[in-house]
Amino acid sequence: MPTKSRLFITGGVPLQGTVVSSGAKNAALPILAACILVKGQYTIKNVPPLKDVMTMLKMLNSLGVRAELIQGNGVMIINDRKIRHIAPYELVTAMRASFFVAGPILARTGFAKVPLPGGCAIGTRPIDIHLKGFKSMGVDISVEHGFVQMLTQQLTGARIYLDFPSVGATENVMMAATLAVGTTIIENAAQEPEIIDLANFLNSAGASVKGAGTSTITIEGQSELRGQNYAIIPDRVEVGTLMIAAAITKGDVFIEGAYADHIEPLIRKLKEAGASIDVHNNGIRVYGGNELNSVDIETMPFPGFPTDMQAQFMSLLCVASGTGIVTETIFENRFMHVNELIRMGANIRVDQRQAIIQGVGQLYGAEVKITDLRAGAALILAGLAASGKTSVYGLEHLIRGYHDLPNKLQSLGANITSQ
Repeated sequence: MPTKSRLFITGGVPLQGTVVSSGAKNAALPILAACILVKGQYTIKNVPPLKDVMTMLKMLNSLGVRAELIQGNGVMIINDRKIRHIAPYELVTAMRASFFVAGPILARTGFAKVPLPGGCAIGTRPIDIHLKGFKSMGVDISVEHGFVQMLTQQLTGARIYLDFPSVGATENVMMAATLAVGTTIIENAAQEPEIIDLANFLNSAGASVKGAGTSTITIEGQSELRGQNYAIIPDRVEVGTLMIAAAITKGDVFIEGAYADHIEPLIRKLKEAGASIDVHNNGIRVYGGNELNSVDIETMPFPGFPTDMQAQFMSLLCVASGTGIVTETIFENRFMHVNELIRMGANIRVDQRQAIIQGVGQLYGAEVKITDLRAGAALILAGLAASGKTSVYGLEHLIRGYHDLPNKLQSLGANITSQ
């Protein structure tokens, strides 16, 4: 289904069937950035062809790494030229994850000039933690005229404690450390599956990264990395969104390729809310014929409940029995979907970083607007459960992070059209 300006959803249809999970955007972006470090010709497989991914491919090409989409959701990389040290303003400001290139550029050239990043307006996501890590490794840093300038004679291994287990900072410092002299130890590191995927890719290229997926990561610097073909892990946020879609519509859906250990907190909460879930070697089945009951969730760094599933789960709570409380601890401005859900008949009250949701049993179709990526998924889920027709505007946010979500839902029987 081609992406248009809005979606029309007629709700009330239980989703049925099998759908295949796409590769993880949040794993693909840092791994593509890491291709700056990794010389040679190789293919990154299972890359979702999303807008953010396209931005990262443009970034790589602008920096001297040839990166091209190939058939079957793959990216061919040829890294055999000198790396440029200035990241283009229009690309970094379009996507916050573009700042991932800072560590790899530093490691390859000793000098990086990167604009302050952009992205979704869901709260402050400072790069201070990244910069503090680089500084510990011998980098001189200055910020002027909207650019961060980073200069070093030689990246040197260091013991680095992250003030917050930032996924981006963990990945950026880890990438830089692969070509540093000596040993780097990252303490209070993020533990997300995407961290493990990046470490596995780097190790496949000859890096020495140990402890990824724990709070302490140790990197022994190497003189060179050379690439091997690699496949990205499934997108746990897409998987979670499809799981909630099955539960909220009282459907029966098998998500092929899903990894249960990546989304264990969501599985627990969906079961607590009344959904039935079977975990198989090749995927996850969700069937939601039972009445849904309200539960409380609190977003936390992995392995806690993911902030990227908070909005979608709130849609489910809107039609559950009882009162549920959602506490957002990661981003301070991630309740922008609340007013749109209220337009559909939801009963939600926000008190600072908490949302109190009184289940209403039935939502009603309305015209709503997507304010950020995950809010877009939440509104689509609400539309699937609502009575009548929902018009969803602002699809440019959705296509940044989901590979053809409307078409996947349509393949399961959802009544969705685009215009």
